[in-house]
Amino acid sequence: MAETEYKAERTITAVLKEEKQIDNVVRRLIDRGVDKNHISVMGRNFESQTRIAGFISKKDVILGGLRTGAIFGSLFGSLLSLLTGVGVLFIPFVGSVVAAGPIGSVLLGAATGALAGSAGGGLASALSTLGMSEDKAAVYETRLKAGDFLVMAEVPADKTGEYQMLIESAGGEEVHVSEGTLPRPCAEGCESPEDLSPEIRTHLSTEAQQDFVEYYKKALNETKDEMKAEHSAWDKIKDKYGEDENGVYSKVKVES
Repeated sequence: MAETEYKAERTITAVLKEEKQIDNVVRRLIDRGVDKNHISVMGRNFESQTRIAGFISKKDVILGGLRTGAIFGSLFGSLLSLLTGVGVLFIPFVGSVVAAGPIGSVLLGAATGALAGSAGGGLASALSTLGMSEDKAAVYETRLKAGDFLVMAEVPADKTGEYQMLIESAGGEEVHVSEGTLPRPCAEGCESPEDLSPEIRTHLSTEAQQDFVEYYKKALNETKDEMKAEHSAWDKIKDKYGEDENGVYSKVKVES
């Protein structure tokens, strides 16, 4: 199914205990028509994590929070190479997590601020803002911390039941269906700051919003990959701006 024809309307989230189950679920979802750009995976114990352990430094961990601890690198592994935007995130109360797909982009962009280490929030706080109950979000954070894996699939509403059964038959536990999909930085194109999602704009000054759009458009033109473009835009924003006391990137850094 072509990407332009795929209409994602709901998000199915589930816990899987083993990496081989993740591989099986992802491949089956893709084979059954789910667009790979709408599949997310998170886990602490991927066998290939050692290859990218160097992307997150001790300084990143000390600083805490996704916005300072998220370092994204190249694709790796037979399974994760199928997905977009693979990298390592440092999540308060969980630790370093390998993330792939749209969820990594959401967390990297600090969609709600709930992941800022100084705020004492964690993955559960962020997930609860995405339409999950606090109890279910807490279960996901606990299971991820214990070494299990999370898979999230954004699917058409009329096929929710079909894909939910597929995930459950492959060992999926604690299955949850959310109305809507994960937020994107520019859901309908990105020509001006008004096109940015509210989650992105909240963390950028007016000037920084304009810069983000320009950085994003340039990177998207070069990479043709929305997630890589967002990661690149955030990197450039953090190079140019510092955060104020409210966590808004508004202070232009003085070059030494």
